[in-house]
Amino acid sequence: MSLPPLVEPADELTVDEVRRYSRHLIIPDVGMDGQKRLKNAKVLVVGAGGLGSPALLYLAAAGVGTLGIIDFDVVDESNLQRQVIHGQSDVGKPKAESARESIEEINPYVSVVLHKERLESDNALEIFAGYDLILDGTDNFATRYLVNDAAVLLNKPYVWGSIYRFDGQVSVFWNEHGPNYRDLYPEPPPPGMVPSCAEGGVLGVLCAAIGSIMVNEAIKLITGIGETLVGRLMIYDALEMTWKTVKVRKDPEGEPITELIDYETFCGTVSEEAQEAASGSTITARELKAKIDAGDDFYLVDVREKNEYEIVNIPGAVLIPKGEFLSGEAFAKLPQDKQIVLHCKSGARSAEALAALKGAGFADAVHVGGGVLAWVSNVDPSLPTY
Repeated sequence: MSLPPLVEPADELTVDEVRRYSRHLIIPDVGMDGQKRLKNAKVLVVGAGGLGSPALLYLAAAGVGTLGIIDFDVVDESNLQRQVIHGQSDVGKPKAESARESIEEINPYVSVVLHKERLESDNALEIFAGYDLILDGTDNFATRYLVNDAAVLLNKPYVWGSIYRFDGQVSVFWNEHGPNYRDLYPEPPPPGMVPSCAEGGVLGVLCAAIGSIMVNEAIKLITGIGETLVGRLMIYDALEMTWKTVKVRKDPEGEPITELIDYETFCGTVSEEAQEAASGSTITARELKAKIDAGDDFYLVDVREKNEYEIVNIPGAVLIPKGEFLSGEAFAKLPQDKQIVLHCKSGARSAEALAALKGAGFADAVHVGGGVLAWVSNVDPSLPTY
């Protein structure tokens, strides 16, 4: 869909800016007018991670005048495989600060605004109000629905991207001119059904492919050139090297968005069944270590996937992926005369498996709160994390 320019042009470009952006200025569709619009634009990037990294770098290089970054996380070594805005010396540093330093090195004419806080229902509208356009590169459903609803309430366009292993998706949502995210995904998937990148992995270079498309859409929206992805979803398969687009239409029966809600509850970190199963049946990593040291007779099960198990595992754990618990296939593999202790990476998947296990009659089964992450933090910090 072709749309008018989102931003009015700035008054002028300096001589130094003309030199810097000369390869844009000689493109007839961009030219001086388009570059002035980029200079005057205010873009907020939600997340300085896999998608936010290339997006921020290219938005800065393109000359977007004001870049907002909202991210409360710190740089971890496992981020560096794909989050190219950060470097080895940034490990442990807030991602927002690390990203700002990289942006300033790329383009000193860009003003960077940091929001080192978690995006929530009580601050989203206030933060979004100061920007023309939002880029959402987050990897959790609660934030995606929050970004969507806040953008709808403020009538802001936003560019959305998603990545997983070798697959990526991109679209532009603008409720005034087309569908919003809820028209594509009216309801979040059941908790635990769709693994995050931390659980399922992502090819690092996929972030660059999808992130650059997101920036391309942002530039088109700001300058009013080309056909945007409003009303279309672009799908990328890096293994087959294919791109395809599908149409997305407004849901005529969709509920109107009138307020921001509790998105953690809406999406659910784990199901009610899992929460009930885990209540009173959760042990800590240190308690698991004490059981091992005491020689307790129990059966430790890792419910992650094979690739995760190969990266790091708790000694003595048997691998039976969560899917086998949900299908019932796992139950025949478990001893009937020992307590079953489950764990995953952080505790969410093991809670879901625990619910299925208790439903099958394993009443004394427990799971390890915090999973492998808690084990590495509290018991054996020599092990790697991912």
